[in-house]
Amino acid sequence: MPNAKLKHYLHLHFLVFIAGFTAILGELISIGALALVWYRMAIAGILMFLFIKIIRLDIKITKKAFWQFSAAGIIIALHWITFFESINQANVSIALAMFSSGAFFASFIEPIFFKRRILGYEILFGLMVILGVFLITSSEMNYIYGIALGLLSALLSTLFAIINGRFIERYSATVISFYEFLSGVLFLTVFILLSGVKFNAEFFTLSYNDWIYIFILASVCTAYAFIGAVEIMRYISPFTVILSYNLEPVYGIAMALILFPETEQMSSQFYIGAALVIVTVIMDAIFKNSRRRKNKTKVITN
Repeated sequence: MPNAKLKHYLHLHFLVFIAGFTAILGELISIGALALVWYRMAIAGILMFLFIKIIRLDIKITKKAFWQFSAAGIIIALHWITFFESINQANVSIALAMFSSGAFFASFIEPIFFKRRILGYEILFGLMVILGVFLITSSEMNYIYGIALGLLSALLSTLFAIINGRFIERYSATVISFYEFLSGVLFLTVFILLSGVKFNAEFFTLSYNDWIYIFILASVCTAYAFIGAVEIMRYISPFTVILSYNLEPVYGIAMALILFPETEQMSSQFYIGAALVIVTVIMDAIFKNSRRRKNKTKVITN
């Protein structure tokens, strides 16, 4: 049994490593963020559909659920566009550091959705995140557009995660993901056509490396990673999974420093700010888990 537990923990950190590697692929792929996200969602959607057929999963949903999933699909599409464009405008380190600020946004968005009061320590942690972002911004003003896009990406990601938290109570994660990918592709297709771009031979003419990287992004870093993250929660507590995924920026920034030393070397102030944001996010997860356990204990004793 200990070996089985270790296997699941290793699998979890492999999934976190994959999540961090997503930003690396965003740097390696040469096409624009809009086309990149279209390819990612289209290929991942096809792979998810094949998976659904293999396991014979019922994907019938209500009309109301379809429109809800469609809205979430558009949000995740916009999140990925702003994330990859943040990399284009700045670099991997900036995009991932800003992505870590999602916990700050969650502290204020989550109470609205779940109708609870904002906790005192959430405000404190929010101020710490603001300080971390300020240190990053003030030291890297030449990347201001990338920083702004990264923050917007984090906000959209948080909104998507909270909305999905409501969906998962009633529907299969695979079904939710399939309809979100489908709606995201349809939204991006209409947007691309309205912007004057045509789906002609030129649009589908990519370099050999781009095709390889995009397929890895859509299959390993999207379809497999999503299914794997859901499956791992059968064996490891959701808190441990969430806490581990907070290490995504650490893995991603470390990989970026190794693979792109010329563009990823940042000032010491940047790393202080990034460390402050990441440590705050981890502390927030620990505090929330402690509070959840206390509430469970109160319910049992009462």
